Amino acid sequence: MGFRKKQMVGFGLILLFLAILLSFMMVTLNNLKSSMTEIVENRYEKVQASMEIRQLFSRSDREILFAANDANKDERAESLEIINENHSLIESKIAGLSGSLQRVKAKQLLKEFETQYASYSITEAEIIQKIKSGNSSDDLSNLMDDQREKRKKVISTMDEFKDYQEGVMKDTLSNSKQTYEDMIGFVIFAVILSILVISVTVVWMIRSTSKDLQSITKVIKNIDFKNLSVVPRIPVRTTDEIGDIARSFNDMAESLETYNRKEKDFTDKISEQNWIQTRVADIATMYQRIVDVEVLADRFITRLAPMMGASIGAFYLKRGEGEDMRFVKLASFAGDGEDSGRREFRMGEGLIGQCALEKKSKVIDDIPEDFHLVTTGLGEVNPKSIVIAPVVFEDEVVAMVELASLEAFTKLQKHFLNQVLDTLGITINNVEGRMEIERLLQESQAQTEELQAQSEELQSQSEEMQAQSEELQTQAEELRMINEQLEERNRETEEKSKELQVAKQNLEKQAEELKLSSKYKSEFMANMSHELRTPLNSILILSEMLSDPNDSKLTEEQQEFARVINSSGQDLLTLINDILDLSKVEVGKLEVVFDEMNMSELPELLHRNFDHVAKKKNIDFIIEKDKNVPDIFFTDEQRFQQILKNLLSNAFKFTEKGYVSVQIKKADEENVAQWIQTKGASNWVEIKVKDTGIGISKEKQTLIFEAFQQGDGATMRKYGGTGLGLSICREFAKLLGGWVIVDSEEGQGSTFTLFIPSMPEGFKNVGEAIAASPEVAAANHDEPAAPFDSHVEPDVLIMDGINQNMAKPFCNKTVLVVDDDHRNIFALKNALKHEGMEILTAENGYECLELLEKGNDIDVILMDIMMPGMDGYETMTRIREQSKFENLPIIALTAKAMKGDREKCLKAGASDYVSKPLKLDQLLSVLRVWLTN
Repeated sequence: MGFRKKQMVGFGLILLFLAILLSFMMVTLNNLKSSMTEIVENRYEKVQASMEIRQLFSRSDREILFAANDANKDERAESLEIINENHSLIESKIAGLSGSLQRVKAKQLLKEFETQYASYSITEAEIIQKIKSGNSSDDLSNLMDDQREKRKKVISTMDEFKDYQEGVMKDTLSNSKQTYEDMIGFVIFAVILSILVISVTVVWMIRSTSKDLQSITKVIKNIDFKNLSVVPRIPVRTTDEIGDIARSFNDMAESLETYNRKEKDFTDKISEQNWIQTRVADIATMYQRIVDVEVLADRFITRLAPMMGASIGAFYLKRGEGEDMRFVKLASFAGDGEDSGRREFRMGEGLIGQCALEKKSKVIDDIPEDFHLVTTGLGEVNPKSIVIAPVVFEDEVVAMVELASLEAFTKLQKHFLNQVLDTLGITINNVEGRMEIERLLQESQAQTEELQAQSEELQSQSEEMQAQSEELQTQAEELRMINEQLEERNRETEEKSKELQVAKQNLEKQAEELKLSSKYKSEFMANMSHELRTPLNSILILSEMLSDPNDSKLTEEQQEFARVINSSGQDLLTLINDILDLSKVEVGKLEVVFDEMNMSELPELLHRNFDHVAKKKNIDFIIEKDKNVPDIFFTDEQRFQQILKNLLSNAFKFTEKGYVSVQIKKADEENVAQWIQTKGASNWVEIKVKDTGIGISKEKQTLIFEAFQQGDGATMRKYGGTGLGLSICREFAKLLGGWVIVDSEEGQGSTFTLFIPSMPEGFKNVGEAIAASPEVAAANHDEPAAPFDSHVEPDVLIMDGINQNMAKPFCNKTVLVVDDDHRNIFALKNALKHEGMEILTAENGYECLELLEKGNDIDVILMDIMMPGMDGYETMTRIREQSKFENLPIIALTAKAMKGDREKCLKAGASDYVSKPLKLDQLLSVLRVWLTN
């Protein structure tokens, strides 16, 4: 029976017993109601009617006695009237009872009462007549006696009728009480029976269901989830829903076993593939810088045999062509002296020769017991498996490899061997080609020397010809032969030159591939810059807004959180710029612009940017500048200041107490020459940054100038940082023609010395400047960020007499933000709305043009460049094609700020250009300029 059917049967039985109980109670209550109705409405009314008849009868009797004995004429008339009224009422009551009586005895008693009352009424009428006529009291007395006898009978009959009705009413009440008691008993019995039936039904349902569920639960608990290769099954005993669950579980178990088996097979295949690829790469790496085929053979067999698990091996190389072709052993692994294996063989000789002829590999597993090849210090061992494989290049066998193992070669090892041999043929051909080129080059050099010697010999022969004219004919013939030899050698030289030209072309091709690889790397760095700067833009803008104490509704602690987020974002931006700068330096494409700078302003600039750091750390900051340092100095000021910023930042970071000092003096060119070449510089400046910090051990002083390196792991954990600062310092110094050195003792502080030349003409040998890579260009190409914070106030002009509305140029202005990144839209929308501007948004160029066509009153457009569908360049071009938008300010925004983007944006129709991540003050300054104009 199904689970659902069990529930329906169980609840059906419960409902059936409840319906039976309810039906019986309704019938019993209905009977009880009928009995009570009969008592109240029938019996009681009949008893009441009999009582009223008796009361009327007694009143009439009193009135007759009163009229006959004591009443005067008026009272007698009133009494007679009452008697007549009572008589009418009694007859109506009797008529009413006669119609409602159902029992025979009651009808008989009422009939008897009617007869007696009729007789009484006749006597009563006679008495009334006598009273009215005024007859004698004797006659009236006789009638009164007769009337009394009849009255007694009437009263007796009426009492008997009343008593009978009261008896019937008592019997009915007794029956009703018994009915009620019977109903109570049955209800109690029915309730107990119903509870028993319901309990039995529920227990039957629960036991039949829980038994099946327990069996399922037991099986599920026994599942080993760490090993799903064998999953237990649930026995299917029923065809109900629980049986369906068991069958579904069994199907799932089978699927899990299948999936586990396939996953295991896949994992094994991946592991095998990784095993093969790792070893193939290892051998391929070994091929590099090998120019001799014997060296190649020795290294190859020495590396291959352990990877194959072989105990012995031999490498044979093809020598000669045609009938002289043979395979000579060049190298062996674990060989037994000179006599281990064959020294050489020809095509088709033995199994190895046959494999070379057929160009097929062969594995021998059935090796005779007396075949001893593998030797150890204790004796000789019989190998279990031998593999013979040809090395094929351009469908020609160029070498043979034979390996023997104490264990059978696995399928994986055989597959690995095939993949290795596929590339070995190419390597052998390349090495032989390089050897042939080297041999030809040596021959060419020897032939050139020989030609020179022959030329000298010809000169000597010419002198001898002048002296010995008789030998002229013989010497002319010799000269002709020598010329022929020279022509032949010239042709050989031309052929060798062609071969060298091919080699040169190959080198140029490799150089192009290397250049393309560098381009891909640069493009990757540019794309990564864009992908990092785009979300960073939203983080910086929103955190700057939240940290503003004048506008933020956050608590002090929450504002501090926002400032920490903003500071972390700025650190991340600095890290991105550092990595990009370091990448550009590595490929030699960082733009360096030499121009004059004022060295006299340097101390003030350093004080302005680092005094607050020194004050915060409670250490001294000292700057000394010699008078002989020239005021005008020619270098790249931005890179120069970046070097000083990194050196001072490191000094302050690693100094807890004491001082940090900067000494600026004119450098001694002889002292500089021991570190770097000094040609081309008008003069040199030496800048020493000294601190009393933690110092650097001698063995770490070279390591710290490498990228992502610090003194040790504890230093990085304690002080933080990326390890790029000093690497960028040295690379920038090299670009500027200078150098950075360090002198330090651990625990005694450090002194970093920067030697920098003044280059009025720049580097003439490499041009005015090194062109920056367009693929790896950071945002500071068009808008360079100053290395030091110059604390310039926002570009807001306040003049007397100017309208005060100029102080709030953003109120009631509408800006259209066009960007496909919802994070940037959200950040800009909140920032600009805070300034009182109305914001419209579009996710691409098409939506932007639609909003403009709808006639929205837009004051300025913030246009992202990289968008799907229609990018920013095309959108701005289409906007400018419409004359009505000719003067509409458009500010271009982009996170992939490549060199030339500013000019490209302005050419497409942009009014101005801002790179991401945006600085809110900078953006508001640009908007202020264009909105006020």
